[in-house]
Amino acid sequence: MYPHAACSLDFRTPFQLMVATILSAQCTDERVNIVTKELFKKYKKPSDYAEALINGLEDAIRSTGFFRNKAKSIKESARVIVEKYDGKVPERIELLVKLPGVGRKTATVILGTAFHKAEGITVDTHVSRLSQRLGLTVAKTPEKIEKDLMELIPKKDWIIFSHLMIDHGRAVCKARKPECGDCRLAKLCPSYGNIPSAHHISNKADNK
Repeated sequence: MYPHAACSLDFRTPFQLMVATILSAQCTDERVNIVTKELFKKYKKPSDYAEALINGLEDAIRSTGFFRNKAKSIKESARVIVEKYDGKVPERIELLVKLPGVGRKTATVILGTAFHKAEGITVDTHVSRLSQRLGLTVAKTPEKIEKDLMELIPKKDWIIFSHLMIDHGRAVCKARKPECGDCRLAKLCPSYGNIPSAHHISNKADNK
């Protein structure tokens, strides 16, 4: 269904991906890509962010929301990367999660997308919602959902799994109005017909 599934954030380096992922919290990837198009022209290296005036950095990312906290996290993470890791984003999850603003979700995005290392499964709102609806987990927290998924999904598929779930969540299994009648997974889904907002959707899936 999604042969070209991939991270929808625009980036050229692991550090740029880290910045974009931090900015994506409570913000759409589309908006982040608009902001980073200019941001990455102005600030090119980790040292540029580390030395940046915080007010200027805040202004550059303001439209992504929570811009003060995000600017502080980006600036401080850049400083640590410059001082401790010679300007290079570390490739170990235990080091990444110690960076300001980098939680486990951001760390798995960086490792999987920038370094092609499967150290976990990225659990965002789409992955959480779909995993619950598809009966893959009954857990409510990202940490527990990830643990359940890691036991079910082969490690070789951990990276692509998140991209596929995110694409399906955006295209079909939407939060407020899932399009169950157009879902090719309907016959496999225990939630089909049981989601209130989907009750009045046509039963097209029966013919698929």
